[in-house]
Amino acid sequence: MSGLEVGSRAERTFHVDDARIEAFADVSGDRNPVHLDDAYAAGTRFGGRVAHGMLTAAFFSGLLANDLPGPGTIYLGQQLRFTAPVRPGDDVRCEVEVTAWDEGRRRATLATRAWVGETQVVDGEASVLVPAGA
Repeated sequence: MSGLEVGSRAERTFHVDDARIEAFADVSGDRNPVHLDDAYAAGTRFGGRVAHGMLTAAFFSGLLANDLPGPGTIYLGQQLRFTAPVRPGDDVRCEVEVTAWDEGRRRATLATRAWVGETQVVDGEASVLVPAGA
């Protein structure tokens, strides 16, 4: 019998600083100046630098792998909608919540949501393969 059930949730807050943005740019190869260059970003619709959307999305991977369902979880898919920018210096509160669970197939669907303060910045859904014992 699994302890995972619809409604199970986990949450963490991640700080987005220049070091994380730069590290993500290095790992991903995404060196878009809207993320890295203050002068360039000041002239964009955002009026300043913003973090990579996929950096914020990567925080969900950490939640899924470490907290819920936990170690051994395998990502099968992810849908994302970025609803507001994340800026350097922001604290991003990320949450995953089980919305469907097929214990026989060991597959779960989870809502993936993130906020900066009271503003939702990401809304999405993940599908994962859950390890035995989770």
